[in-house]
Amino acid sequence: MGEWDIQHLSDTLRSLGLIGQVFGALLILLQTIVPFVPFVVVAGANVLLFGFWLGFLVNYVFACLGAILAFYGTRSFGREWAQARLSKHRIAGRFNEKLGKHGLLYITLSRVTPVLPSFGINMAAAVMNVRSRDFILGTLIGKSPMILLESLIGHDLLHFTQYKGRLLVLLAVFGLLLAAGSYLNKRWTNSGTD
Repeated sequence: MGEWDIQHLSDTLRSLGLIGQVFGALLILLQTIVPFVPFVVVAGANVLLFGFWLGFLVNYVFACLGAILAFYGTRSFGREWAQARLSKHRIAGRFNEKLGKHGLLYITLSRVTPVLPSFGINMAAAVMNVRSRDFILGTLIGKSPMILLESLIGHDLLHFTQYKGRLLVLLAVFGLLLAAGSYLNKRWTNSGTD
């Protein structure tokens, strides 16, 4: 994930005109469903392609849309199989009950703090007792700050000399969120055994 990757992807998309803009948006959607490169690379390319705020909006809308599509696709085709296996494990069953009651909180926090990769959250929520409404609202609320952060990081990587101070702060914030996510993950895992 370097400056050249983001710049090269953005230049390639820009050279395709309107089709490149459509591809830029669809790459975010595809990356959310099946992560093939770090999100920050595609997000940074879209920020260069569309301009910062429009790029952020494209990243946000298509990442949320991809998450919702992955959630419903997994729920339609994998939920019954997964629920049958989860019911055999007491810890998973207790955590599943908590997700049914507090799904909005868990999804929002897992989006803001990188507890799991986005596609993992989509799949796990789909097979667990998270209500659709809680998943969608939690995704819309929680993805906004993370996508803004990743769009800024992608932007500042390309303009390192101009924004190196801000980039260091953004990377520190991202590191703190990773630490918070790790803490929450341990807490949630241990709470199932209580």
